[in-house]
Amino acid sequence: MIKLVITIVVALWSQTIFALPDLPHYAGESHLGVSSCASSTCHGSIQPREATKVLQNEYVVWSRMDSHSKAYKTLLSEESQWIAKNLGLPNAHEASICLDCHADNVGADLQGARFQISDGVGCEACHGGGEKYIKSHTDPNASHANNIANGLYPTDQVKSRAALCLSCHVGHEDKIASHKIMGAGHPRLGFELDTFTILQPAHYRIDEDYKKAKWNSNSATVWALGQVEAAKQTLRLIEHHLKNDGLFPELSLFDCHSCHHPMSDLKWQPSERANLPPGSVRLNDAGLVMLIPLDESSTGTPIGIENSINALQLAAHKDQDIEPAIERLKSQIDRLERRIQGSEPSHERLLDAVFSMASNGEFRDYVAAEQAVMAVALLVDSVESRQISSTWLDRVYESVADEDTFDPYSFAEEFSSAKF
Repeated sequence: MIKLVITIVVALWSQTIFALPDLPHYAGESHLGVSSCASSTCHGSIQPREATKVLQNEYVVWSRMDSHSKAYKTLLSEESQWIAKNLGLPNAHEASICLDCHADNVGADLQGARFQISDGVGCEACHGGGEKYIKSHTDPNASHANNIANGLYPTDQVKSRAALCLSCHVGHEDKIASHKIMGAGHPRLGFELDTFTILQPAHYRIDEDYKKAKWNSNSATVWALGQVEAAKQTLRLIEHHLKNDGLFPELSLFDCHSCHHPMSDLKWQPSERANLPPGSVRLNDAGLVMLIPLDESSTGTPIGIENSINALQLAAHKDQDIEPAIERLKSQIDRLERRIQGSEPSHERLLDAVFSMASNGEFRDYVAAEQAVMAVALLVDSVESRQISSTWLDRVYESVADEDTFDPYSFAEEFSSAKF
């Protein structure tokens, strides 16, 4: 037991001292192309291998089963071409605004001889340009730290992995699915690190070799630290993109369903998290909302994150200076992160906190309910209740399957009536 606690603390502590590297898109190393990794003696083996530290079938898993390999092809679809036309673009598959997230869109000067933009979100889009590490990472004497120094992006570290995934699945200072893009037809973005990681087929195995060389932890810890990074990125997006030159702010930063619902849909109720009058347009706080149960279930007195989220919502609603509210939230998020790193939250208390909020109807907006369901699914697993609650979980997932028909009252009732 003592060994387990020490392992968790050391793993969490490593996240504190870890400095975020440049994202692969901006790091400056040349990208050699997917085919540079696809040899059967490298990462293109048909079957996973047992005698090596890595499976060596990573390319096959990616090309056959991973949605990232099809990201570029999405830009050739009729829907994508329609979106491009609405944006006044000749096409989607050559527009940087689309390629920045649907491909490994590095500059021409960083594209190796075998590089193909049509490979989509390939190896180097996530693992960094292979210019330097292509040789060193095959050396059995080279350490993981040495490979990182040569440009390999540390996807094992949850902070850097979250930053990478969030840069496309939520947005980044330099790229965002703006209201203009969504108005042209792009779907709304939603993301949670641990769930989305699990949804893609793993092309690695967390065995003793992996644990010895790289960071790893359980799903609940990855979820908690992923939520911290999502909150930080949400605040950065608001800071960088909220103010537009025109009459309206950047509306993609607000909850879509504040406006996009039938006039006959009378579901509005007051909320402690966004204590605004009827008809208000709320900031999309999907990246912040799960900090509330994390705050309530962490050790020590609650930090008061819910009040700070409300203060940010109110400042944005009244067109006041949002910087004080953002700075307060940043400080509180840092404090919460240190608490999580110092003492892993109780999974049972976290689950109870999410259930309490859901039963009390505090996830009335769809984006919050979506986050709550993903959180509950992994927390139920962590407390080993999946077997006796699978039917209930199926119903809860179904309740958020369609954002256009989401019913907050039925959602709250599902949680109120749940029995474990």
